[in-house]
Amino acid sequence: MKLTRASQAPRYVAPAHHEVSTMRLQGREAGRTERFWVGLSVYRPGGTAEPAPTREETVYVVLDGELVVTVDGAETVLGGSTACTSPKANCDRYTTARIVRRCCW
Repeated sequence: MKLTRASQAPRYVAPAHHEVSTMRLQGREAGRTERFWVGLSVYRPGGTAEPAPTREETVYVVLDGELVVTVDGAETVLGGSTACTSPKANCDRYTTARIVRRCCW
């Protein structure tokens, strides 16, 4: 079993993310996995991710606050304890994210 505590997780720079702190909890630089990786992104107030095609299926889990996720032009507001999956996409499909409200934790 591979255990990664958030306080020890490798940080990385996510392209086209603004005011977002990102860390890798499993996979890639956090340790080998075969088919997935898990990251934790903390969106500060006003934080955004620019439109970009997703190379793999992506799961978003909102732990606290609210996040607007846009897939193919359709906006969905995710609240705390909510998850959604964005499909793998080609250049025609874009996913964006922006923070609406973040609670303190």
